[in-house]
Amino acid sequence: MTVAGPLVVTGATGFVGAALVPVLRAAGHAVTALTRDAERARRVLGDATCVTADLQSAGPWTSALAGAAAIVHLAGEPIAGRRWDARIKQRLRDSRVETTRTLVEAIAALPAAFRPRALIAASGTDYYPFAPDAEFDDDEVTERDPPGDSFLARLCRDWEAEARAAQPLGVRVVCMRTGMVLGPGGALARLTTPFRLFAGGPIGSGHQWLSWIHLDDAVRAYAAAVADERYAGPINLVTDSARNAEFARALGAALGRPSWLPVPGIALRAALGELADYALHGRRAVPARLRELGFTWTHPTLAEALART
Repeated sequence: MTVAGPLVVTGATGFVGAALVPVLRAAGHAVTALTRDAERARRVLGDATCVTADLQSAGPWTSALAGAAAIVHLAGEPIAGRRWDARIKQRLRDSRVETTRTLVEAIAALPAAFRPRALIAASGTDYYPFAPDAEFDDDEVTERDPPGDSFLARLCRDWEAEARAAQPLGVRVVCMRTGMVLGPGGALARLTTPFRLFAGGPIGSGHQWLSWIHLDDAVRAYAAAVADERYAGPINLVTDSARNAEFARALGAALGRPSWLPVPGIALRAALGELADYALHGRRAVPARLRELGFTWTHPTLAEALART
């Protein structure tokens, strides 16, 4: 069975959201974007309906949820690009955990007949523990694996718990545990700069895993999760995982640049503090559930995905 009808999207002007909204509209959905800055959102999204919303507290924006077929919840403060302190960590948490709680409370306040039938919520592969720093670290990590205990693992765990609170309300909940999304701009833009300057290479040992998916495929998976009621529960939104050194070689080849200069872990820690752990460690997340659902990737190899960025 497919889902039709109007949709509500948060984080609609972000990297994934700005690519997803046109696809949803092309599929025939009316889309309402809940955003902190409606004017900016209109400039990014064209003539989509944009509603000003502080998602950490209930307000007039909650009326936009009534009668929606589904909510796609992508909102969240950017994680990378700055050192974390207690204030930044709280913002990262509040923009995900608290906003999801507020959305679910707003759904609960609606009459049952007007509640959205699905909540498609972002999450991350950092839900899982880091692979051990050992030779045998190649165990595949699927949606059945337990959460880790790092800051981002606890954040993802609590984020998903708030989303799952919608299930007793009759809402189908999907948690998209997303790897690095490759595409023009986004996280990849920060990685390409040293390569363009002929100073790119692996990070730390280069042995750690990096889970990835191209933006086109991430958008297609979100659209499928909206439309297809078989999508439910946690889903690893990845194409594959590669060693960091392999990723660096593929990125250098895509840019026509060498990948010879490693980034020492000690330098990365000095620059980024705790955030460096997530570049220096990883896990081999695989898309077990997407495979079961018969999802097909338009960019199935790392070389092809990087060539399309």
